[in-house]
Amino acid sequence: MSAGDITLFLDMVAVERGASPNTISAYRRDLEDFADDCDGPLAQATTDDIKAYLARLEANGAKASTAARRLSALKQFFQFLYAEGLRDDDPAEPLRGPKKPKPLPKVLDERAVDALLTVAKEQGEQPGLKPAARIKALRMRALLELLYASGMRVTELVSLPRSAVASGAEAFVVRGKGGRERLVPVTPVASAAVRNYLQALDADKRQAPSKFLFPADSAEGHLTRQAFARDLKLLGAQAGLDAKALSPHVLRHAFASHLLAHGADLRTVQSLLGHKDIATTQIYTHVLDERLHGLVATCHPLAESEERLP
Repeated sequence: MSAGDITLFLDMVAVERGASPNTISAYRRDLEDFADDCDGPLAQATTDDIKAYLARLEANGAKASTAARRLSALKQFFQFLYAEGLRDDDPAEPLRGPKKPKPLPKVLDERAVDALLTVAKEQGEQPGLKPAARIKALRMRALLELLYASGMRVTELVSLPRSAVASGAEAFVVRGKGGRERLVPVTPVASAAVRNYLQALDADKRQAPSKFLFPADSAEGHLTRQAFARDLKLLGAQAGLDAKALSPHVLRHAFASHLLAHGADLRTVQSLLGHKDIATTQIYTHVLDERLHGLVATCHPLAESEERLP
């Protein structure tokens, strides 16, 4: 059984989707049931393995709803492994039947992002904060500014080395999935937020030197994505947003969607997000469709003409 891969998947479901303990337990049971049925490691299962498993469920009298739920769990699990670069394929893909359009990602509008960043800025500027509280507030603002300016994956963000964001640099290199490197922009606002955070961090003599930009007392030595996601939800609630729908990944989606809405092309967004295949980036084409429709409706010379109406 690939217990480690199951744990990684369940962590993602808990942190990024806000799944309840009951939902997580159900996923675990379904994945472990399939793992017990496999001859080899779960993460190396093939399409034929999944077909054989579903056939055995049917032969054993499992309800259609049970089989559907377990197939759903397997699809999400293998999609996760593929998205994280832990597999080069998705063995459950052929079993999905007629292809359905992917659900649109949850995206914050620009006003919501602005509200979030404003609250983060105000918290870092509060007078009378103790050093630890000020560092935490300034760290949150630096995290948010970097995330919204770059669209980095949350793991890439929290594990940034301190050397990555050099003073005055307009961009830095991030090593993403599969060891692929890409250039990530740093806006002046994000650069200033990082600088303010580091000044407060370095002024606190209790802080031990670290190679990470966001050091923490964790096994990894840096802020965990779970801790960042938790703090983000708290900040979102303070900004008057729906905390349940807020996650670092939602801000990554906001980065991509807002770029497209303001005229960026899909290839540029693909490069910035670090997607290997542009098909992954095409989940945002609904934004392009809306923008292009608006351009035709407002800019075409005949858009407002009534002479050609039947």
